[in-house]
Amino acid sequence: MLPHPDTAGPGDRGRTFGVEEELLLVDAETLEPVAVSRDVVRDHDRHPAVSGHRITTELQQEQIEVAGPPVQGLADQLAAIRHGRALVDAAARRRGARAVALAAPVFPARPHLVPQPRYAWLHERYGMVVEEQLTCGLRVHVGTSGPDEGVAVLDRIRGWLPVLLALSANSPFWYGRETGFGSFRYQTWTRWPTAGPDELLGTAQEYDRRCAALLRSGVALDRGMLYFDARLSARYPTVEIRIADVCLEAEHAAVLAALARALVETAARQWRAGAPAPPIGVGQLRAWSWQASAAGVDGHLVSPVSGAPAPAEEVVAQLLAHVRPALEAQGEQEPVAGTVAALLRGGSGARRQREAWAGGQDPHDVVRAALEETHR
Repeated sequence: MLPHPDTAGPGDRGRTFGVEEELLLVDAETLEPVAVSRDVVRDHDRHPAVSGHRITTELQQEQIEVAGPPVQGLADQLAAIRHGRALVDAAARRRGARAVALAAPVFPARPHLVPQPRYAWLHERYGMVVEEQLTCGLRVHVGTSGPDEGVAVLDRIRGWLPVLLALSANSPFWYGRETGFGSFRYQTWTRWPTAGPDELLGTAQEYDRRCAALLRSGVALDRGMLYFDARLSARYPTVEIRIADVCLEAEHAAVLAALARALVETAARQWRAGAPAPPIGVGQLRAWSWQASAAGVDGHLVSPVSGAPAPAEEVVAQLLAHVRPALEAQGEQEPVAGTVAALLRGGSGARRQREAWAGGQDPHDVVRAALEETHR
């Protein structure tokens, strides 16, 4: 979890935002997934970061999570992400491994569950969903003034979340196979019964009621298992946006986080102005997210403005226009727009992985290239 003592909502300096990244652990020589996360965490804990970063295990021993401190600006966020990746990689190297920003495994592999009672319960309850779940996502926490504003934000950002997924798409391979998707991670992630888009909520009381109803049904162990694409944090006064793949490049991750913060600020302004939330159904959102997962930025997305397909560049331009006032207030319009333009030209991680694969169709080439991009 994020160390989030500073959870400021709107103020003179804007909203704080922090990033959690899940990274894949691979053998430094073979480049195949390796089950060393517990050792990596123990090694790091002997010399904890003074920067406020936290490194923790996740579901499988072949993945690890690094949570950065809350920051105020894009430049600080980029520095925090780069530092977090370097911390994890340094600890992994001491165990003969590397940390790489791949959202799904490129090699055929059989992951190993972290031996914790919680995960054992999940395995018993969900079987193969847990056995195959080796995915790495990006989560962005954005400070709010409280649950009322938080729920108002959730209701107003729903239609734009698939665009963030498309920009982050970084999982075209799945256990050694080309999937035809930009983000196959999202396809596997949404096999969880509580994952994906949520309904319009209206009030914080309704959010709590719906969470309680899901927990009462027995399909989730606790609130931590309510894997909505965006949710209120159970521990901090933040909105947690969870839809994205971990990004191959640190710069892309930082800009995605800045876009998430701008979406939150834009939604909060709309709420304060009395603008209603767009009446988008869950079925529509699932279809929009499926399309974003399939196409990434290399095809058509569904426009939240028209509800119809349009080239990814056009839909991304609509997102930038939607959040422009919030980005300008932070002085981040130009750097965000510039990085997004470069991403659209060069492709997200999905295209980069496919380009590395095209030469010899060798997964080693994909992971090797991904390692270079991860720590650039």
